[in-house]
Amino acid sequence: MVYCPYCGTENPSEAKFCRRCGRKLVSEKEETGLIREFIVATTPNVPGYRVTKVFGVVTGVTARTRGIGGRILAGIQTALGGEVEAFTSEMEKARREALQRAVEKASKIGANALIGLDFETSDIFNGVVLISATGTAVTVEPSTETTERRS
Repeated sequence: MVYCPYCGTENPSEAKFCRRCGRKLVSEKEETGLIREFIVATTPNVPGYRVTKVFGVVTGVTARTRGIGGRILAGIQTALGGEVEAFTSEMEKARREALQRAVEKASKIGANALIGLDFETSDIFNGVVLISATGTAVTVEPSTETTERRS
């Protein structure tokens, strides 16, 4: 399955466009491809690299909600105790979307890394959760100190 990064609708794996909003879909392979080529760190620096240019703060945001069926199921799971799996999977998807959007913004302005990454979660209104991924877009290159040590 492929989830629309704009409206969150689940679509068949082979779909090219979202069946709900009509926007172009990105496969999971394409979605994670940019992140794999991009350096992402929660720390203010990346071991073995030095920052050569700072572009500034970038943020990727997504809002998520469960439909009425998901809320009923979550209510039952809450009453019985334990993990509310319906919301856990939604939060994971939202986290990936927010990170992907932050990386895309950083990449568009010429950065090759995102440092100091932080995730924030907020309830914005009845059943809607906002997830943001914020970090500093930078250009990094391998540190000459590290290169010399490896020689």
